[in-house]
Amino acid sequence: MTPRTALRDPKQDRSRATRRRLLEAAVACLAERGWAGSTVAVVAERAGVSRGAAQHHFPTREDLFTAAVEHVAEERSAELRALPAPHGEGRVPAVVEALITLYTGPLFRAALQLWVAASYEEQLGARVTALEAKIGRETHRMAVELLGADESVPGVREAVQGLLDLGRGLGLANLLTDDGHRRERVVAQWSRILEGI
Repeated sequence: MTPRTALRDPKQDRSRATRRRLLEAAVACLAERGWAGSTVAVVAERAGVSRGAAQHHFPTREDLFTAAVEHVAEERSAELRALPAPHGEGRVPAVVEALITLYTGPLFRAALQLWVAASYEEQLGARVTALEAKIGRETHRMAVELLGADESVPGVREAVQGLLDLGRGLGLANLLTDDGHRRERVVAQWSRILEGI
């Protein structure tokens, strides 16, 4: 046994694992059931823990979903950092497609549910607003980097932001129906626009 493993506390490891399962279950429940259907009991069942264990980590529903807001922001940031940086011909369409995909997956769906809840749940509102501002800045920065965009050129900053706004809109459209076919055409057109700039 190495000194490092000797110092590990199995109880703390289990506690961290339980907390992570609860956060992942909260995000999944939000994405699938929305705010109204995502209670502490539902999340605890999905995470495979007792309601008491859930309340040990998160005493209130607001505590659980506030922590889930942070978890969603961290996961979305990790997705952004993991995006490949393609080179050469086809780079812009590949980046546009990758960025749009961020807005049509389950993490964004969960984030949308949190936005809606935050619009009428005072405790969530300020936290969601601050986290979304942070993730918005990071998304913009990553988009500029991946696209190799020069924001000193007039109109480029707005075009990149337009791409991200478009992604959010396509993510919203995807909530009700599979909008994949129309999305492909829109992504192709927006790629051509960005390549022209």
